[in-house]
Amino acid sequence: MNADRLLRDDLRRMEPYTPIVPFEVLSARLGRPAEQLVKLDANENPYGPPPGALAALAAGRAYHIYPDPEANALRDALSRTTGQPKARLLVGMGADELIDLVLRALLEPGDAVIDCPPTFGMYPFSTAVNGGRYIAVPRRADFSLDVAAIESAVAAASRTKVLFVCSPNNPDGGVVDNATLRRLLALPLLVVLDEAYVDFAGLPSRMEWVATHDNLAVLRTFSKLAGLAGLRVGYGAFPDWLLPHLWKIKQPYNVNVAASLAAVAALEDEVWLRETVGCLVAERERIAREVAALGWLRPLPSRANFVLCRVVGRPAVEVKRALEAEGVLVRYFDKPGLRDCIRISAGRPEDTDRLLVALKKVEPQITLISQITDR
Repeated sequence: MNADRLLRDDLRRMEPYTPIVPFEVLSARLGRPAEQLVKLDANENPYGPPPGALAALAAGRAYHIYPDPEANALRDALSRTTGQPKARLLVGMGADELIDLVLRALLEPGDAVIDCPPTFGMYPFSTAVNGGRYIAVPRRADFSLDVAAIESAVAAASRTKVLFVCSPNNPDGGVVDNATLRRLLALPLLVVLDEAYVDFAGLPSRMEWVATHDNLAVLRTFSKLAGLAGLRVGYGAFPDWLLPHLWKIKQPYNVNVAASLAAVAALEDEVWLRETVGCLVAERERIAREVAALGWLRPLPSRANFVLCRVVGRPAVEVKRALEAEGVLVRYFDKPGLRDCIRISAGRPEDTDRLLVALKKVEPQITLISQITDR
């Protein structure tokens, strides 16, 4: 039997998602203990979970019991924190699962999804997994949305169901203003607004807009704000016509007991969360200021917990490699619009210190590589 014929044809052609290299693998590759590495490549919260979340995890006694399939304790806590009705909220195994659920509920073979790269890579990935037709509407050179081009794409394409918008956007940190969002909401599709980084923007969430716009869904995560990336827990507010069907298709026990305990406790530690955000925003601004002074890195304005920098006069990938050799990890994307950039996550003050020392140290060797390449 040729069992391979059972596979979906579109999956044969699909490119796999490329995640960051695991921390332990990089540690072994570089020959450095993990505690000696400065990890500024994945926009994680270097302060980790709030103390209350760690205490809740240590005190947990029900890890042998299946979790509440409706995550009632967490949704109650989220309702208190966000001001949204509990009935409008759904939690998932990270916002990634919620992206997948939306597409699984809406897409039939051949339905289209619009995305605006450069942006979060899970949007095209989940579209492909769910058999959708991916339409890319590239951002302008300054990473702002080309709204007119989005409108033209919707008008030209048949069966367009979803538009993904990340604000602040990953990887540049730019935000979508209210006027632009209203213009997008006038389109005949579901707008999924990904607010993974909104806590660092000094702006209110648009979750309350869901009550008055039946084609808007808003996603949030505990990974960045609360340092729970390793536990995988996110949430979203969804319109009434869609939410019952998401409940139908989600895995029954999608948010585990540990994740739920930690998330509830994290929401209660408001002072710690607020202070941590302040520290990360301060380091974001410091990174932007200090790297700009070097002259060969040009930071873009960011409202997230990272800074995207254009590398001037030398290969960005070589900057990434040279920093890696110094034990400082930053992100390089081998993608259109980003090949001359590196993205630096905000860390602790001592992490920024290490970054700046490493940048000054590697500058001469990167300049030499650039000169050799130019010949």
